[in-house]
Amino acid sequence: MSSPAAAPCGDPMSSPGPAASPGLWQALRQRRYATTAWPWRATLYLLTSVPLGLATLTALLLLAVAGSALTVILIGIPLLLTLVLAGIPLAALERRRLRLLDPRPVAAAHREPDGTGLSSWLRTRLQERATWRELGYALLFALVLWPLEALAVGTALIVCGGLTAAPVMLAANGGEEARVLKIWLIDSYPPAFAALLAGLVLLPLFAYPLGVLAAGRAALTRALLSAPEAGLDSRLRELGRSRMRLVDAFEAERRRIERDLHDGAQQRLVALSMTLGLARLESPAEPLAGLLAKAHEEAGVALVEIRELIRGIHPQVLTDRGLQAAVEDVADRSVVPVEVEFDLPERLPEAVETAVYFAVCEALANVAKHSGANRARVAGRVERGRTEKERLVVEVSDDGVGGAGTGGGTGLQGVADRISVLDGHLLVSSPPGGPTVFRLQVPMSPADTRT
Repeated sequence: MSSPAAAPCGDPMSSPGPAASPGLWQALRQRRYATTAWPWRATLYLLTSVPLGLATLTALLLLAVAGSALTVILIGIPLLLTLVLAGIPLAALERRRLRLLDPRPVAAAHREPDGTGLSSWLRTRLQERATWRELGYALLFALVLWPLEALAVGTALIVCGGLTAAPVMLAANGGEEARVLKIWLIDSYPPAFAALLAGLVLLPLFAYPLGVLAAGRAALTRALLSAPEAGLDSRLRELGRSRMRLVDAFEAERRRIERDLHDGAQQRLVALSMTLGLARLESPAEPLAGLLAKAHEEAGVALVEIRELIRGIHPQVLTDRGLQAAVEDVADRSVVPVEVEFDLPERLPEAVETAVYFAVCEALANVAKHSGANRARVAGRVERGRTEKERLVVEVSDDGVGGAGTGGGTGLQGVADRISVLDGHLLVSSPPGGPTVFRLQVPMSPADTRT
């Protein structure tokens, strides 16, 4: 429902430098490279490609063969669909494995589904270019990359291992003779120890070509699995920052109006109501007593209305006690019984609390006006998303007649627009007959779009 998150200032994806892991490239230029941990990390990165690539090749072949053979009886269709989506879990694993060489995270290019349920998720994934690009990467990895890596690492291990094991092989044959690497026949210990020395010398020398291969492999993985650069265009980032500044300015103005009404007009109405009440105690004669009573009642009504207006502009309980207390206050005043269940570790960012509060208010207002529900529920928790960033998830559900949507003047489109400024999403599931679920997802660090 919204565009990918804009990169914050200093985001490693937008920083200058080589496309591959800068740490490995810098280490390769140092004289001490062979004595650091980088050769071992590069070798481990290439070695782990072998079982992963073999498993990927096996899975792709099984899905393709079984899916094609069983398509006639329709059982193969889910298998072929799984084949198309096979690149998604592999890409997620490759992004994590890339951290062996590059600590910078690689953000996935997928977007949130525009609805709930498996069908919405499948529709979104099949329409994304990222899904097909990851499938292409899976095929390239299974057919080309891991065999090359296995050949390179296997050659280094066989040559160095065969040479260093020469004395052991000679001793195992009773000291008579041994064939090193199937090409060199030795019959005494001096040549065997010379082979051992050669193997030890070659071991650090092999570290350089393996490091270059691993760095190139990391560069290719990052290029194929990263979000497209268009999503990090400077104009989009500036647009996100300007929208956030407008929201901040709007919220600051709301709080100023709330303070002015609370400290000004409301206090004057309180004083007026008290004065009229004291005047009524003087027991004036009619018709003045009736007029004073009516004026006192009108002042009380005006005071209630201005308190409701202040609460609607920016409730003080939200500022003082946080989102959970503010939602509980709204639930207590709802005409439909509302159960509130929050699991929040601490106070949230102010922009997140404000946006989610008014979104919940709008959802509960729709429940009261349009749903015909007997009960409603508001649940909130903090989750960790695909990019390992925390996000607040709030669900408002009811047992009403369903049929809700973001159109039709319900105000939900305004809610969706409001939280989209924070890179959030509003998902609505409301089939005819119910139940209705409004799901809000807002990142916990909306300040990422600011300068």
